[in-house]
Amino acid sequence: MYALLLKVMFLLPPERIHHLAFGAMKLAARFAPGRRLTTRLFVADDPILRSRVFGVDFPAPLGLAAGFDKNAEGADTWGPLGFGYAEIGTVTAQAQPGNPAPRLFRLPADRALINRMGFNNFGAAAAAQHLAHRRPGGVPLGANIGKTKVVEPEDAAADYAISAKLLGPLADFMVVNVSSPNTPGLRDLQAVTSLRPILQAVLDSVSVPVLVKIAPDLSDEDIDAVADLAVELGLAGIVATNTTIRRDGLANPADEVAALGPGGLSGPPVADRSLEVLRRLYARVGDKLVLISVGGIETADQAWERILAGASLLQGFTGFIYGGPLWAKRIHRGIADRLRAGGYTSLSEAVGAGHTTRA
Repeated sequence: MYALLLKVMFLLPPERIHHLAFGAMKLAARFAPGRRLTTRLFVADDPILRSRVFGVDFPAPLGLAAGFDKNAEGADTWGPLGFGYAEIGTVTAQAQPGNPAPRLFRLPADRALINRMGFNNFGAAAAAQHLAHRRPGGVPLGANIGKTKVVEPEDAAADYAISAKLLGPLADFMVVNVSSPNTPGLRDLQAVTSLRPILQAVLDSVSVPVLVKIAPDLSDEDIDAVADLAVELGLAGIVATNTTIRRDGLANPADEVAALGPGGLSGPPVADRSLEVLRRLYARVGDKLVLISVGGIETADQAWERILAGASLLQGFTGFIYGGPLWAKRIHRGIADRLRAGGYTSLSEAVGAGHTTRA
């Protein structure tokens, strides 16, 4: 059924259908009867899926990745749709329009997306207003913050701190995004010398857990360096990974992909590298940091593989687009089944078990 609906939706431009679908989701969750119905349809409420991670209680491990709800307009939407949490943003200190359209593209043969949105958002003050009006008792929300495009790299730390101060008191955790390929020079901030003052500025501005989001295109040596810095500064964790600038191994014709232009590629094409980065991070930091795995997760088997590889939490965006409204529920039910089949009594027991003889 959803496959047929997806074909119809794909007749419309990607950003147009995003706004329409998002509007429908918000409407469904706005009133109590709709929230009850969507919760009944889409939530896998199972105690074995619950976990406490960096001091925050998560009802289930799969969350909605940043990029879908840029301005926290759907703060009360994601729990009833089956997600254990959501990450709003990316939010910048100043409002900005992002890159010129078209800037979002589908690769159906790869079940993937390419985007060069460019952090289009209403600014941190607007997102803070939305978060301030969220209903109590909802799923945890993280705030993903990025650099305002017009801000020079040497002023990046102060720019991030503005967003952190506005959003920190209203979010359950903070994610510092230095890994989008769509803001010029942003990925250069992943270098430890540039990253240190940014992370320290955010840490000094908030009392909630702080994580950093890294790119899959970093070298292994740079991944190690970021992990070591995160441990040194006392970060809560790392989100791995963002979209990739690579285009190899795609089913869609290379000339058609090239014609779409630059941007970050998400979905199954990034899955192998995302898993590789996760395994490397866990081998290096173990339980010193919380690892959130994102990139190419489509099935319960893949989600379970990420947990065994060291992920305490998971995220998805492209999988949600192609998988539909029951996607989170299917994955959560699959994880619960695998936990019980493996003799685990909690999700936390399985995290990183793939690095031991038990798995």
